[in-house]
Amino acid sequence: MDIRKVKKLIELLKESGIAEIEISEGEESVRISRYSRDAPIGASPPAAAAEPAAVEAATPDPVRSGQEVTAPMVGTFYSGPAPAAKPFVEIGSEVAVGDTLCVVEAMKMMNSIESEVAGKVVSILVENGTPVEFGQVLFIIED
Repeated sequence: MDIRKVKKLIELLKESGIAEIEISEGEESVRISRYSRDAPIGASPPAAAAEPAAVEAATPDPVRSGQEVTAPMVGTFYSGPAPAAKPFVEIGSEVAVGDTLCVVEAMKMMNSIESEVAGKVVSILVENGTPVEFGQVLFIIED
């Protein structure tokens, strides 16, 4: 595999926020990961991804109280039904069980994410149009 292709894959990995990518061409394959397989859980990412980790360390995670709403799948987070549309919810919005909070696009399918609890949206932890991972916290809702 051409080293220029590998370098381009590394750049794509850095830009996208994806944790790992594997590409195969014929009998050749390459896997690029932000994290070492041998690293203990919670360990810092390798030097190639140290820049984003340094930014995260500089801004401490706020204390979260309330119910976490997590992504049920890998995909792209959308706060509203269309790019220019008003978001389904904003910080301070009151939601009931079953209210749509956002949409996660996965494999060209738009999946509505509904609230499983009633309360007030106190935190939105994802920006519109960004990729999300399975289990990533999207919202905090207080009773």
